[in-house]
Amino acid sequence: MRKLYYNRMRNISLVIPLLAGSATSPVVAGPQQTPLRTASLESHEGVTISVLPWADAAKYKEKFPKQSPYSAGILALQVSFRNDSNESVKVNLKRIRLTVQIDEENRQELSSLTSEEVADTVFKPSGKDPTAKRTRIPLPVGIPKASRDKKWTELQTQAQNAAVPTTVIAPHSAVEGLLYFDLQKQFDLLQTSHLYVPEVVLMQGNRALTYFDIDLGQQQTR
Repeated sequence: MRKLYYNRMRNISLVIPLLAGSATSPVVAGPQQTPLRTASLESHEGVTISVLPWADAAKYKEKFPKQSPYSAGILALQVSFRNDSNESVKVNLKRIRLTVQIDEENRQELSSLTSEEVADTVFKPSGKDPTAKRTRIPLPVGIPKASRDKKWTELQTQAQNAAVPTTVIAPHSAVEGLLYFDLQKQFDLLQTSHLYVPEVVLMQGNRALTYFDIDLGQQQTR
């Protein structure tokens, strides 16, 4: 397991709004037409990333009316990438990590799940004893494949439709969608979690921006 270390001596602006709108499609984010709602947020170099954890089962009902990822221990983060610069920006979604503190000496980073992995996690065969005493355990690094039937396909499609739809954000616009992380129902880990976004690039000239390290613990106390 690899530990992460962060340099927090950066010139950033921390506020708490999130772009409102659909979690399934890009939204235009003009400076005078974007309603806001509470979330954890970090902004610098013309780019703002807002994160709203879906920590309530009711949040999933619209996007997942039959089978909720939350009931299987998956947390969805509603993430908005807003680009106020004059250049297109590209975000490497595959390198985004959710860092959580398992215990005092164990900090773990989680990759986001694909829509296929979301469905596999929800429908995977259960090999656990439901009567066993629950203890804090490291989070999973691999997901066994489930039987890919009609229900699996339906959930995979729903997860894909609700996910972040593109990696490219045009100038003066925003993109919003869900990222999924398997917390094995250990949702209290959100109290010490951060969303780490290491690769945001201005496409003209391929210039990398400073990484984003968004504290989600503040959101959980609201």
